[in-house]
Amino acid sequence: MSARRSFLVRLTCVAGGLALAVPSFAQDPWPAKPIKLVVPFAAGGTSDILARHIGAQLQTALKQTVIVDNKGGAGGVIGADSVAKSPADGYTLLLGTIATHAINPALSPKIPYNAAKDFSPILLLGSISNVLLVTPTEPAKNAKELIARAKAKPGSIAFASAGQGTSQHMSGEMLKLLAGVDVLHVPYKGSGPAIQDVIAGQVPMSFETVTVALPHIQAGKVRALGVTSSRRSPALPDVPTLQEAGVAGFDVASWQGLFAPAGTPPAIVNRLNSELQKIIANPETKAKMDALGLIYSPNSPKQFADFQLAEQAKWAKVVKDGNVKPD
Repeated sequence: MSARRSFLVRLTCVAGGLALAVPSFAQDPWPAKPIKLVVPFAAGGTSDILARHIGAQLQTALKQTVIVDNKGGAGGVIGADSVAKSPADGYTLLLGTIATHAINPALSPKIPYNAAKDFSPILLLGSISNVLLVTPTEPAKNAKELIARAKAKPGSIAFASAGQGTSQHMSGEMLKLLAGVDVLHVPYKGSGPAIQDVIAGQVPMSFETVTVALPHIQAGKVRALGVTSSRRSPALPDVPTLQEAGVAGFDVASWQGLFAPAGTPPAIVNRLNSELQKIIANPETKAKMDALGLIYSPNSPKQFADFQLAEQAKWAKVVKDGNVKPD
């Protein structure tokens, strides 16, 4: 056999081996192992409740285990940063919020991730109003009376929140700015511990999502004085808005969305978006989200990305105009 023919034979064998290897690699479809869904807050809050329900449904749709991992702290920054620095392979996802992707980037410019560049938006899961809560022993019977008490004794009333940079925190800052009151912020590592201290009377008031607050309101453990959105919440139709209580321009709505690390293959992002849209369209999931007070509209990854950037710009202006500083 000539040297040239021998070389061609060897080249053919190598090419054949590569041809066999490529299909083997391509046949390892996503997801081939468990998926971790990071919730950047403590258990018991809106993000946690939503993540566990969505995660269970996604597990069925993808035929793969979905593990919910609570990584609370720093208003969601710790959990969000862990996902930003994870491999972009579709096996680590984030239940992001208005805090992690709109408020904290404006409030704390030195956070360790870039909210606009370090993530691939997948789907905006829904928005929800917050509600102003007080302990049952609080003498104020409505928001006007509470504001009057706060004005009479500046700095004497504290409010709890799910953490710095959360929509609950910024609801309090918005009240300070628009109602001209001086109330003290007490941040927690999530909604669960925050509302428990309000129930116990350790902190007299808080802003909380309707999702978390509703069962405690119904049980008489806290009282609702006003919702933060411009319209009344369907879950609390008898509770007036803070605008109705005389705080003109008050409009704060929290939101939840699913993110992956930047660079995640578009095929995975689109698959997740498609599966989640189907899950939310399911009557059982829709009923669950209605019960949580979440308002949802179908959206694409691009639409969610545009929404997130607009929210980031909005809250940057609020932080600047209100001269809000990190605690």
